[in-house]
Formats: sequence, C-alpha cells, structure tokens
Amino acid sequence: MAKRLIPSLNRILVEKIIPPSKTTAGILLPEKSSKLNSGKVISVGPGTHSVSGNKIPVGVKEGDTVLLPEYGGTEVKLGEKEYHLYRDEDILGTLHD
Repeated sequence: MAKRLIPSLNRILVEKIIPPSKTTAGILLPEKSSKLNSGKVISVGPGTHSVSGNKIPVGVKEGDTVLLPEYGGTEVKLGEKEYHLYRDEDILGTLHD
C-alpha cells in the first residue's frame, strides 16, 4: 500500500479539518454550529500547461489552510488517514488568521 501520494498536474491533496464537537468546558456543540468546510494542503502537483505551452502553477502551497466546496473532490485513503484530491480551480480560497 502506498504511503505517499504526489498529485499530478493541477491537483491538490487535502486533509479535511474536523471541527471540535465540544468546547473545553465539555459542552456539546451542534453539528451545524461550527461547520466550515476547510482543510490543510498536504501536497500539490506541479501545475498544468496552457494552450500556448506556458506553465500555469498551482495557486496554493503545502501547509495552506483552504476553503473547500461542499461537494466534490476524490476521496483517497492512505494508511489509516483519509484525504481528498481537488483540482486547483475547485479550491474556493485560502484561510488566514
């Protein structure tokens, strides 16, 4: 079984961030209250080429926190962890503190 995946072309490997289900005081949070579909970029492909042959780099880099669409992506399981593969244009944006 593979332990590492390097995405091809303009694809991005993302590990989804699961929001906490309860506060530090132990109060259970409803599922919808803290739902922000985000993830951490684990690996990026080299990019793609335009019709004229120019290289188009991927818009995010490893370690970025990104906003993901509600649906889409391809689920990939490596070892015990679940990841998702998205195309660069499917990423909605990057999140910053």
